[in-house]
Amino acid sequence: MKTLTINIKSLMRWITIPVLLLMLTASAPIVADKEPIRLGYIPLTDCAPLVMAKELGLFEKYGVDVEVIKEASWANVRDKLLTGELDGAHCLFSMPFSVYTGVGGKEGSEMKIALVLNNNGQAITLSKDFCGKVGFKQTPKVAPVVAAKLKAEKEVTFAMTFPGGTHDIWLRYWLAAAGVNQKTSKIITIPPPQMVANMKVGNMDGYCVGEPWNGVAVKQDIGFTEISTQDIWKHHPEKALVVNKKFSEARREELKQVMKAVLEACKWLDNRANRKKASGVVGKYINAPADVIEARLMGDYNLGCNQGTEIYTDDYMLFHRGGETNFPRRSHAIWFMSQYVRFDYLKEAPDYKAVADKIIMQDLYKEVAASMKIKVPDDDMKPFVLDLDKVKFDPNNPGEYLKSVNAINQ
Repeated sequence: MKTLTINIKSLMRWITIPVLLLMLTASAPIVADKEPIRLGYIPLTDCAPLVMAKELGLFEKYGVDVEVIKEASWANVRDKLLTGELDGAHCLFSMPFSVYTGVGGKEGSEMKIALVLNNNGQAITLSKDFCGKVGFKQTPKVAPVVAAKLKAEKEVTFAMTFPGGTHDIWLRYWLAAAGVNQKTSKIITIPPPQMVANMKVGNMDGYCVGEPWNGVAVKQDIGFTEISTQDIWKHHPEKALVVNKKFSEARREELKQVMKAVLEACKWLDNRANRKKASGVVGKYINAPADVIEARLMGDYNLGCNQGTEIYTDDYMLFHRGGETNFPRRSHAIWFMSQYVRFDYLKEAPDYKAVADKIIMQDLYKEVAASMKIKVPDDDMKPFVLDLDKVKFDPNNPGEYLKSVNAINQ
C-alpha cells in the first residue's frame, strides 16, 4: 500500500484566497447583522432629541445603528409602532394610554414609554377672526366670543392632532377653563404640519399643536397665540420616546443604548448656546423656518395680533432639567386617563395604576439614569396643581378629582 504524501507548499499554489476563506469559514455559523433601529418622528420642534442624537453622532457613540424617519401623522406613527415597522418614535406622551384604553386605537394595544423627551412648548393658536376680541391668556373672554361666533355662523371648529393626545387634552382643558361647552364646538383631527395651511383656508377657528406651527401662523399673519401650554401646566410632560413592545423585550440592551444617546442629546439641547445650531438642523428635518424655531426655543414668543412679545425665562421648551424632564411619571399617566373620563372619552374609569405600570418602563429608565448619574425625581404619585385653573390633582384619588371638576360632557 502506497502512502499519499501531500506537499502543502505545492497545494497552496492552487488554492486561491477566496477558496481558502471558504474553507476556513465553512464550519463557522453565519451571523446576520442586526436590522437598524428605526425611530419615527413628526415634524415638530420637539423631535429635536432624536434628530440631534443622530446628527451629533450619539447613536454611534453608544454603538447602535439608528435610522430617523419622518412620518406624516400620529395615527401613522401609532400603526407603524404596533406592526413593528417602527421600533420606536418621538410620540405624544399620552398616546400610549389613549391607544391602550381604546380612545385612540384598538383597546389593549401596547406601546411602551421609555422616557420623556420634553416639557412645555405647545400652544393654542386662534384665527385672525378673534384678533382684538381675545388676547394672550385672556381665557375668560373666550366663551362670549365663541357664543357670538356660534350665533353668527352656527359653527366653531377647533383642531388638535390625535384623539386623547396631549394637544387634544390641552385644547379641551382650556375650553373647559374658559367655560365653553365642548358639545357646541366641533373638534377635528389634523396632522401637525398641516395646521397652518388648514387655518389659512378657513377650515378651523383655532388649533392646539406643538411648535413651530404656532410661531409659523404668527409669522404668516394668519393667527395669534392665545396661550402656551406651559401657562396651562408649567413643566407638563409633552413628548416621549415610545417603543414597540417586542423591541423593548427582544432588544432591551440596544434600547438602553438608544436611551443613553437620547438623554445625552437632551442635555445638549438644554444648553442655550446650542439652540441656534439645533434650530437650523431641526428646521431641515421638519421643513420649517429656523428663525421661528429658534425664537420659541429661546423663550422669545412673538404673539401676533399686535400683542407684542412674551419672554419665557424658565419654562420655555425644556429637554432635560437635570433629569426632572425625562423621568416618566405614573401620576402624569393617571392625570391624562382621568381627562378621558372627564371629557367623556371613557364611560368608566380604567384601572389607572395598572395601565400606568404596564405602559411606563420606570425600572428601565432608573437603570439607565443610574448608569449616566442622572438624578431620578422622587415626586411621582404626589399631588400637583395646574396653573391655568389652580385645580389640585391627587393621582391616588382621581375619582375625587373628577367629582371636584364636575366637567364630564362639557
